[in-house]
Amino acid sequence: MGRIAVEGMTGRPSARDSIAVMTTPDASRSPNAATRAKAALKRDPWDLPDVSGLVVGVLGGTGDQGRGLAYRLARAGQKVIIGSRAAERAETAAAELGLGIEGAENADCARRSDVVIVAVPWEGHAKTLQALRDELDGKLVIDCVNPLGFDKKGAYALKPEEGSAAEQAAALLPGARVTAAFHHLSAVLLQDPEVEQIDTDVMVLGESRADTDVVQALAARIPGMRGVFAGRLRNAHQVESLVANLISVNRRYKAHAGLRVTDV
Repeated sequence: MGRIAVEGMTGRPSARDSIAVMTTPDASRSPNAATRAKAALKRDPWDLPDVSGLVVGVLGGTGDQGRGLAYRLARAGQKVIIGSRAAERAETAAAELGLGIEGAENADCARRSDVVIVAVPWEGHAKTLQALRDELDGKLVIDCVNPLGFDKKGAYALKPEEGSAAEQAAALLPGARVTAAFHHLSAVLLQDPEVEQIDTDVMVLGESRADTDVVQALAARIPGMRGVFAGRLRNAHQVESLVANLISVNRRYKAHAGLRVTDV
């Protein structure tokens, strides 16, 4: 598998940074807030929750990316439900994949899932989420949609009015906890039963550490894969856009390129 190494800083705070957090006026007035801030600085970033009991729904689970993610998570032992506009189509895809995967109409899939991955085509992204606003209320949503255009020069990134697909999802689903992840995965590798592990990192973005930790833990369930926190949703556009570059890499080198982040 081809891959691109991205040099990154560890982001570890210095002693001076730690002191600054502890001596701000607000922190000094609130011992509890100061204690929480200090604990957060000391927390191991790789201390992730147990997510093995969560039910994962995949909207767009009959498409290549959705099928691949459903297959890999189910193969890792996760309970998975594939969602589609037509229940029969979802049930057929689930039966083909096996591994205890179930198929359901999108709304039913969203209702029955703890975590919902959005893997629909960009063209139907907004319409799909608008229709599922009630069912996705209170859910942890993982958006992996890449807004792309194609012309004779190849793939290029589109920029939604909201800034990114993930930010559009957050705007359309005010009651959901929206994160962004799983953008740079090869659907070919995900669906290939002969591939034992997917050698790549998954960039995870979101507003809540508790939520991004869950997404990182889900990524880590897949052998060879690692979830890496990559910022808040406002940074999702460049993560989504990088797929256009990977498509160019794949075409030139006949590869299924992914990403590795170094020094973390």
